[in-house]
Amino acid sequence: MVSKGPLLRLLTAINRRRMKLLVGLAFVAYVACESLQENGDQKVESKIEEVSLTAVAVCSVLKSPFTQKYPPVKFLSEKDRKRILITGGAGFVGSHLTDKLMMDGHEVTVVDNFFTGRKRNVEHWIGHENFELINHDVVEPLYIEVDQIYHLASPASPPNYMYNPIKTLKTNTIGTLNMLGLAKRVGARLLLASTSEVYGDPEVHPQNEDYWGHVNPIGPRACYDEGKRVAETMCYAYMKQEGVEVRVARIFNTFGPRMHMNDGRVVSNFILQALQGEPLTVYGPGTQTRAFQYVSDLVNGLVALMNSNVSSPVNLGNPEEHTILEFAQLIKKLVGSGSEIQFLSEAQDDPQKRKPDIRKAKLLLGWEPVVPLEEGLNKAIHYFRKELEYQANNQYIPKPKPARMKKGRTRHN
Repeated sequence: MVSKGPLLRLLTAINRRRMKLLVGLAFVAYVACESLQENGDQKVESKIEEVSLTAVAVCSVLKSPFTQKYPPVKFLSEKDRKRILITGGAGFVGSHLTDKLMMDGHEVTVVDNFFTGRKRNVEHWIGHENFELINHDVVEPLYIEVDQIYHLASPASPPNYMYNPIKTLKTNTIGTLNMLGLAKRVGARLLLASTSEVYGDPEVHPQNEDYWGHVNPIGPRACYDEGKRVAETMCYAYMKQEGVEVRVARIFNTFGPRMHMNDGRVVSNFILQALQGEPLTVYGPGTQTRAFQYVSDLVNGLVALMNSNVSSPVNLGNPEEHTILEFAQLIKKLVGSGSEIQFLSEAQDDPQKRKPDIRKAKLLLGWEPVVPLEEGLNKAIHYFRKELEYQANNQYIPKPKPARMKKGRTRHN
């Protein structure tokens, strides 16, 4: 049976890059016929020459608006080029991973249901022969031929995963089972984007990969924490029983461009509030600690882990630790904001300390974060400024969401 992938890409390329050109040429041919009929005494040769010049002009005008320029893409030979699936590839981290793998020369298929992902994040690749975008929910099976699977699909910020906890659980359990089943069928290697939340509110500091965690299994964050924990269990069950190659990345707090401004995370909340001159909301006393890494560092770590021989879990994060209050004051300074800091009641099960032990990543992957915190924050602030301008022009200003679970609302799952 002929694979549908190349045919669909060919049809997409023809439809998007040639249709206007064909319509323009048809219009020129129609005008030429009408002209010849009305001016029969003129020489056919002269009219053909005139129409040809017109056609060339029409082609140049029509071609310019829809000939898309893509970021530079490295050429890879057939044996080096991989077919890569990224679930959640239109999201914050997934879209940056898409950029790297595309520019490295691989064939990338992005699967996303756009619950938190956005087409804007990957639209600059649409139409490229190595790129395909599929609107699909991983809770449903997917049949595709791939060599590697980066399984990133899941809401990752507290307001988003608390919004529909059953859907979050389904994505991290049934969705992971479906991706592991796909990996088994086609012989692909799967990387699970797990989380530092598997450590819960840790009693060990900093957290290394051997720590089992301290998690409330029935709290408001449990749908995400326990969903990722069982996803890891599934990966190693498939590895031991079915021989599937798996990689597990435990991702710590990450920030950068393409974050949702209203997703309720610390970085997006503080930057948005500072830019709008609103009070920076700190939950609790602000003594909780976090370690923030820039998104490009994380992407490099994910690719290094996928292409390594390390099958056990690996922490990917920045060990530079800051209190939430210090972080709020730093963002105020970088933005140049006069906003006050407002202290609110502490969120339930909010981890008090979070700092990765990355000795394993350094030793086995040769990886560590390289982007300084202030440099990354300045890039994120610049992005948020542009987003605010864009939203203002469209008469919409997002408000930060508190990291709390909404009660009493029916959800369809």
